Amino acid sequence: MANRPLQLTLNGQPVGPVEVPDDLAMLDYLHEYQNLTGSRLGCGQGICHACVVIVDNPDGTCEEVRTCITGAHYFAGKKVRTIEGHASKDEAGKLTLNPIQQKFVDLFAFQCSYCAPGFVNAATVLVETAQRQPLNKSEVQDRIEASLGHHICRCTGYVRYYDATRQVLNDLGLVKEG
Repeated sequence: MANRPLQLTLNGQPVGPVEVPDDLAMLDYLHEYQNLTGSRLGCGQGICHACVVIVDNPDGTCEEVRTCITGAHYFAGKKVRTIEGHASKDEAGKLTLNPIQQKFVDLFAFQCSYCAPGFVNAATVLVETAQRQPLNKSEVQDRIEASLGHHICRCTGYVRYYDATRQVLNDLGLVKEG
């Protein structure tokens, strides 16, 4: 298989160009070329969503993209966030989780954590969407189910993931009456 150069922005940093096989899945690129192993190979068919990353679009929106079934070259020129890109470090090197990660920890939302990166990315997309247009209280549950419902968790069920996401939306003032 032929190689060609791939260049993208990954967790806010320019990457590449680097020669990458034409048929390499993005998940393999992240693991093998970037040593970013937070996105997980679950089903390998794009069903479980453990492998999703966030793509930041030029219009300011963002979306989840499954990396086990999407080639690395699809991401050429795009801005991509992985689970490793959510937490931040201060000048002293102290790690601070983002609000979603912290709430998932606080509520023990996951058990084995294999699916957690996908759920964090999905909840992040929902929260960032709500930051642009707050959600009506009457639609919050449906929006959470639409955002997280296609992710598969084999350990804990979904109640704690949903509750954590709802609490973050409320804590950030992204839910309005109506």
